[in-house]
Amino acid sequence: MLVDHDPEWPRMFREIAAELRSLGDADWEIEHIGSTAIPGLKAKPIIDVAVRLVDADGLDVHLVRLEEAGWRIGSGVRTHPVLVFEPDGIRTRIAHFFPAEQWDDANQRILRDWLLSHPEDAARYQAAKEAAAAAGRARYNAGKTAVIQEIVDRARAARGLASVPVYDK
Repeated sequence: MLVDHDPEWPRMFREIAAELRSLGDADWEIEHIGSTAIPGLKAKPIIDVAVRLVDADGLDVHLVRLEEAGWRIGSGVRTHPVLVFEPDGIRTRIAHFFPAEQWDDANQRILRDWLLSHPEDAARYQAAKEAAAAAGRARYNAGKTAVIQEIVDRARAARGLASVPVYDK
């Protein structure tokens, strides 16, 4: 499930971002998030991206083109739309679409920024991921949520933001 960090992940992210802009809005701000965005961190080989929507219907007007290219709605996340890309049934990409008003406070971006600047927390997170992976696929997300919540709470507090639940399914 988890693999060593692949130095190709940043290149893959850039290709995904270019594809999303070509299928959607050329003005979308797109960032690499998730474990594949943290150099040295083990991860599932799935590239996660955050997309800042320009306007409220920014995803809806482009959804047909995205779906024709293989993207589909495929997540139980309740706080924002999420599309997945699964060629041959294997998930390789996840795109989180955030309205402009959610962008600065998006936990996924806050966690990434914190882990990039706090290697001790990146190591804690990796240890939690490894333990969760050892517990099995069905328990993976639940197994790492407590550590993510604790790290995100500190990162949000450092930005003057209140704690919010990180698990949003």
